[in-house]
Amino acid sequence: MRHGKKVNHLGRTKSHRDALLANLTISLIKAKRIETTLAKAKALRMYIEPLITKSKTDNTHSRRTVFSYLQDKESIKTLFGEIAEKVAERNGGYTRIIKLGQRQGDNAVVALIELVDFNENLLSSAIEEGDTKAKRSRRGKSKKTEETTNVVAATVTEVPSAEVVEEVVEETPSAEIVEEVTETPAEETEDNKEEEVK
Repeated sequence: MRHGKKVNHLGRTKSHRDALLANLTISLIKAKRIETTLAKAKALRMYIEPLITKSKTDNTHSRRTVFSYLQDKESIKTLFGEIAEKVAERNGGYTRIIKLGQRQGDNAVVALIELVDFNENLLSSAIEEGDTKAKRSRRGKSKKTEETTNVVAATVTEVPSAEVVEEVVEETPSAEIVEEVTETPAEETEDNKEEEVK
């Protein structure tokens, strides 16, 4: 039974496990996505997310705390600069795990772990979906959908009936009259005006 077993030991001692997770974290910070086994990816998510949360407050104490875990100056510079800037608005859930199937050699389940805010393809598609799709609340229809239904209802009531449309079509000049007007030069129209005045 695994009652109260919160930590996956990954078949390693504490020092070996800490070194492994620190190295995976450094690789993930530098490359923004890495491929590893599913068990390691889940353990890495529990290891890196508190460090990313710590990087949101950029002061000496938090830098020293994160450095005690990672021991790598370049990755800490990237974490507190580029990554902290992008995740400033996000309240947790900084990583995404995508299962890739089994590895051919030992049949281990392989997964891709990546930083959510650095996947440009998914971000652009999410923005496009957000523009086209109206958000729904749990209490009922969203305000956008109510406004669109009101606008549609108003336009439906303003559409003229078939009889009014037929009258308008009969009153409009035919194409022959329009052609005659366009063919008359400006001088003839001025002469006509002078004759009418006399």
